[in-house]
Amino acid sequence: MSGRNKENENISLLGQAGVKYPDNYAPEVLETFENKHRENDYFVKFNCPEFTSLCPITGQPDFATIYISYIPDIKMVESKSLKLYLFSFRNHGDFHEDCVNIIMKDLIKLMDPRYIEVWGKFTPRGGISIDPYCNYGRKGTKYEQMAEHRLLNHDMYPEKVDNR
Repeated sequence: MSGRNKENENISLLGQAGVKYPDNYAPEVLETFENKHRENDYFVKFNCPEFTSLCPITGQPDFATIYISYIPDIKMVESKSLKLYLFSFRNHGDFHEDCVNIIMKDLIKLMDPRYIEVWGKFTPRGGISIDPYCNYGRKGTKYEQMAEHRLLNHDMYPEKVDNR
């Protein structure tokens, strides 16, 4: 392919017209590229306001904004593949807590980041909203301590929620 170089050889979805959206859970669509700034610690944050999954009991749709923040090491997730992956939950039945943990574990398996957190802010159903949060820091490093600190202090001062 023209315009491709060795460092981007694993990216096949970006720039392709007619990409098929998966109709069920599809972690195999995730792609990576090389982090060119491995000497730096920095966050990459994705805000995905159109996440949809299905309640595993009723089959009713659940809607959420999914926030994914990570500190990359060698690999980074390519955003179009992430979009397709998150879309693949549209017909997938799982509880909110399961969805965010599955997303985090799939991204850890894909990238082996230094640190990652996934936060789902689901819209209410039945008069209650559920906002599960999970994180991970690489074992035996300062990122493991960071994960513990962020988990223990997570949502201590929740934002005002007036848009749900």
